[in-house]
Amino acid sequence: MVKKRRVEKDESLKRVYRKSILFNKREMQAIDHYCKKYKIKNKSKLMREMIIASVLKKFDEDYPSLFEKKPTLFNQNLKRKI
Repeated sequence: MVKKRRVEKDESLKRVYRKSILFNKREMQAIDHYCKKYKIKNKSKLMREMIIASVLKKFDEDYPSLFEKKPTLFNQNLKRKI
Protein backbone atom coordinates (compact mmCIF):
# COMPACT_ATOMS: atom_id res chain seq x y z
CA MET A 1 0.00 0.00 0.00
CA VAL A 2 1.35 3.41 -1.01
CA LYS A 3 0.97 6.11 1.58
CA LYS A 4 -0.13 9.49 0.24
CA ARG A 5 1.92 12.44 1.36
CA ARG A 6 -0.07 15.17 3.01
CA VAL A 7 0.75 18.58 1.57
CA GLU A 8 0.36 21.52 3.90
CA LYS A 9 -1.08 24.57 2.19
CA ASP A 10 -0.11 28.11 3.06
CA GLU A 11 -3.36 29.84 4.00
CA SER A 12 -1.95 33.26 3.05
CA LEU A 13 -1.73 32.09 -0.58
CA LYS A 14 -5.38 31.09 -0.76
CA ARG A 15 -7.23 33.13 -3.38
CA VAL A 16 -10.17 34.86 -1.74
CA TYR A 17 -10.53 38.09 -3.74
CA ARG A 18 -12.63 38.09 -6.89
CA LYS A 19 -12.36 40.59 -9.76
CA SER A 20 -14.33 40.72 -12.97
CA ILE A 21 -13.05 41.80 -16.38
CA LEU A 22 -15.19 42.63 -19.38
CA PHE A 23 -13.88 42.14 -22.92
CA ASN A 24 -15.30 43.24 -26.23
CA LYS A 25 -15.78 40.75 -29.05
CA ARG A 26 -12.37 41.36 -30.70
CA GLU A 27 -10.48 41.07 -27.41
CA MET A 28 -12.24 37.81 -26.59
CA GLN A 29 -11.49 36.43 -30.05
CA ALA A 30 -7.80 37.32 -29.57
CA ILE A 31 -7.74 35.61 -26.18
CA ASP A 32 -9.50 32.52 -27.52
CA HIS A 33 -7.10 32.36 -30.49
CA TYR A 34 -4.08 32.69 -28.19
CA CYS A 35 -5.36 29.95 -25.88
CA LYS A 36 -6.10 27.63 -28.78
CA LYS A 37 -2.72 28.28 -30.44
CA TYR A 38 -0.73 27.66 -27.25
CA LYS A 39 -3.05 24.92 -25.92
CA ILE A 40 -4.01 26.83 -22.78
CA LYS A 41 -6.93 25.31 -20.96
CA ASN A 42 -7.01 27.49 -17.84
CA LYS A 43 -7.77 31.09 -18.88
CA SER A 44 -8.00 32.24 -15.27
CA LYS A 45 -4.45 31.16 -14.59
CA LEU A 46 -3.26 32.75 -17.84
CA MET A 47 -4.82 36.13 -17.03
CA ARG A 48 -3.70 36.06 -13.40
CA GLU A 49 -0.10 35.31 -14.42
CA MET A 50 -0.13 37.97 -17.17
CA ILE A 51 -1.51 40.64 -14.83
CA ILE A 52 0.94 39.84 -12.03
CA ALA A 53 3.87 39.69 -14.49
CA SER A 54 2.90 43.11 -15.82
CA VAL A 55 2.58 44.60 -12.33
CA LEU A 56 5.92 43.16 -11.18
CA LYS A 57 7.63 44.38 -14.35
CA LYS A 58 6.31 47.90 -13.76
CA PHE A 59 7.45 47.78 -10.11
CA ASP A 60 10.89 46.74 -11.31
CA GLU A 61 11.02 49.58 -13.86
CA ASP A 62 9.89 52.13 -11.28
CA TYR A 63 12.35 51.00 -8.62
CA PRO A 64 14.31 54.07 -7.51
CA SER A 65 17.87 54.25 -8.75
CA LEU A 66 20.85 55.64 -6.91
CA PHE A 67 21.23 58.85 -8.97
CA GLU A 68 17.68 59.58 -10.01
CA LYS A 69 15.68 61.98 -7.88
CA LYS A 70 11.95 61.41 -8.17
CA PRO A 71 9.32 63.52 -6.47
CA THR A 72 8.17 62.26 -3.12
CA LEU A 73 5.10 63.08 -1.12
CA PHE A 74 7.01 65.82 0.68
CA ASN A 75 8.87 67.61 -2.12
CA GLN A 76 6.03 67.25 -4.62
CA ASN A 77 3.94 69.92 -2.85
CA LEU A 78 6.78 72.48 -3.03
CA LYS A 79 6.31 72.84 -6.79
CA ARG A 80 2.64 73.81 -6.50
CA LYS A 81 1.67 77.45 -6.22
CA ILE A 82 -0.68 78.13 -3.37
